[in-house]
Amino acid sequence: MDSLSRPELFDFHGVSMTRYFTDNWDNIQNFQARPDDILIATYPKAGNTWVSYILDLLYFDQTSPECQKSVPIYARVPVLEITFPSLQPESSTIHKGTDMVDNLLTSPRLIKTHLPVQFVPKSFWEQNCRIVYVARNGKDSVVSFFHQERMTMILPEPGDWSSYLQRFMEGKMVFGSWYDHVNNWWEKKQMYSNLHYMFYEDLVEDTGREIDKLCCFLGLSPSAQEKERLAGRVQFDNMKQDNVVNHSAFLGMDFKLSSFIRKGKVGDWKNHFTVAQSEEFDEDYKKKMKNPTLTFRNEI
Repeated sequence: MDSLSRPELFDFHGVSMTRYFTDNWDNIQNFQARPDDILIATYPKAGNTWVSYILDLLYFDQTSPECQKSVPIYARVPVLEITFPSLQPESSTIHKGTDMVDNLLTSPRLIKTHLPVQFVPKSFWEQNCRIVYVARNGKDSVVSFFHQERMTMILPEPGDWSSYLQRFMEGKMVFGSWYDHVNNWWEKKQMYSNLHYMFYEDLVEDTGREIDKLCCFLGLSPSAQEKERLAGRVQFDNMKQDNVVNHSAFLGMDFKLSSFIRKGKVGDWKNHFTVAQSEEFDEDYKKKMKNPTLTFRNEI
């Protein structure tokens, strides 16, 4: 793994993955979670950076405001499973998410993952860690992921939109099938009480209300003034301009193709799907989404 090149998908224990997320597998599986760790889990492009930033501000805005202005969110809330070579010329360093988490000085440690639930290191369950899962409707997920893959060099080459959509429905995506991901995490929530399952659409609709629910789950009680200030800072337009959140310092992205924080809208899929594609997706969705208790909104 000596240079940054577009990776190939391969089958990894029944889930499509790439080397950038499996090369450090033993260390990932043997990762030692601490009881106060907070894991923020999502399928890609479902609001992980957004919720990471909300939690980072809730916990550390008062204690380390300088960090807030200078250290990118991906360094403060590392992706546990990532492994990639340094993008600096002449450097042979390999960056590993497990090391980045182990080097965090904060308490609690905020840790990001896109792993399907069956791949989460067992120490998180053994330590009864709090886990926040965010789910986003499938149609907006595939559109957002398409733009992300176009601009991110550590993700596979996306190809054209219609073949990409087909691949999404077949589950041939990094981190596997969207349907399996959201369903299996939902089922885990029924058995594991320290899991807070959120919906991206709810967060867009009423950010303040969802922050309140998060605070309740985490046992935090910020003042009304703090919450109002936080809700302002995590509005999409503000995050898009904020170099700490918008990944502009990450060299493995081509910002000429897309921005990392793109629109944050519910229903943007209508600008990409044809009527026929939408109908085909809906039919496929009905076959795969068997659990009547898990429902998504494609518009708000």
